Amino acid sequence: MAIFIKLFAQFFIDLFYFPVWWYTLGAKRAFLACAELIGDANSNLAPGLWLKNIFVPMFGQTDWQGRITSFFMRLINVIGRGFGLLIWTSVVWILFLIWLVLPVFIVFEIASSLFLHT
Repeated sequence: MAIFIKLFAQFFIDLFYFPVWWYTLGAKRAFLACAELIGDANSNLAPGLWLKNIFVPMFGQTDWQGRITSFFMRLINVIGRGFGLLIWTSVVWILFLIWLVLPVFIVFEIASSLFLHT
């Protein structure tokens, strides 16, 4: 019987601690995970690296035609990769905001279905 009382008490402690955890330690973990996702995308897309080398000729083509072609190809790469990183960053932060709002939305929906539809 003592085990059931302890389990029952722990259930209510966890139930009331959940919102505290969700908006403190859980939010911190989610934020750090989002920052890591964005950092990984920046490492993979590397628009800064392409921008740093924008005036370096590609494939050793040091004549003026090769330099112009290399410049415009790298410029297109910087724009495309920068746009891709911007889109990915936006998606990650929108998902983070959804993660923050989700418990409030669920509680609101449960409360509205219990009290408004009686």
